This record gives sequence, structure tokens and C-alpha cells, in this order.
Amino acid sequence: MGDLDRVTHWLRVFGMVNAAPGFTAAPAVVNGFSDLILELWGPQAGAHARAAVGVAELPFRIPVEIEAEVAVG
Repeated sequence: MGDLDRVTHWLRVFGMVNAAPGFTAAPAVVNGFSDLILELWGPQAGAHARAAVGVAELPFRIPVEIEAEVAVG
């Protein structure tokens, strides 16, 4: 893809949050990523569909994993 300057629109974001049993705030964690994208790309290019889930474990003990679909130009 090259670099992020080629991203013209953010289409979909899926966030997985490494969470302990009973933690229900995974959507709030991924909101931080969505807020950053909207700040950097603006509401026209940064608005996207979003889903967030809490998971028992992620590879390499990372706290959050984000998967995104973007349009590039």
C-alpha cells in the first residue's frame, strides 16, 4: 500500500480488545481509535462502520488489535 497518505476513506474498522472476564468496555476502547481517525482524516474521509469485541487473548499479548478496510487513491 505504501503509506497512509494514500488512504482516501476509512470504510470499516474492527477492534479486538484483550480483556479480563467481566470487562464490557471494549467498544469504549475502540472509540479512541475511531476518534483519532476522525481527527486526522476529518468527518468526510474518516467516518466508518465499526465493531468492537473483547477477547480472552491476542497474539504476543498485545492489548488491542485493529483491522480496517480503507479506500486508497
